[in-house]
Amino acid sequence: MEYRKFGNVIVARIDKGEEILEQVKEIALKEQIKLASVQALGAISSFTAGVFKTDEKKYLSNEFEGAFEIVSLTGTINTMNGEFYCHLHISAGNEKGQVFGGHLNRAVVSATCEMVIQLIDGTVDRYFDEEIGLNLFQF
Repeated sequence: MEYRKFGNVIVARIDKGEEILEQVKEIALKEQIKLASVQALGAISSFTAGVFKTDEKKYLSNEFEGAFEIVSLTGTINTMNGEFYCHLHISAGNEKGQVFGGHLNRAVVSATCEMVIQLIDGTVDRYFDEEIGLNLFQF
């Protein structure tokens, strides 16, 4: 992975074999990012995406293997209890044009991933909401 910072924007290239969430965390910790917006596209060979079942308050995960293009990868970097926290969603299409997605748990790059991280001046922490069952923004 390599990246460059231009003002409040980081442009990153995540390389073949690297796991996307691990690389986002590495950038965020190195650059001391407390709040940012993330967008990316690229090609992945495997990924795990989840869907939160609100009635059960739990995530169900699906694992995918094969050739996939990231149609959309979007989300936030922020903090929870002052520590790094990342919330990303992914949509990825296969060779038939079928698209699968959800909350990103894991994704391994098969060719490249081009990511843009827009830094936001400020901090928004998260807290666990018992009623909802999720980590929500805390203002």
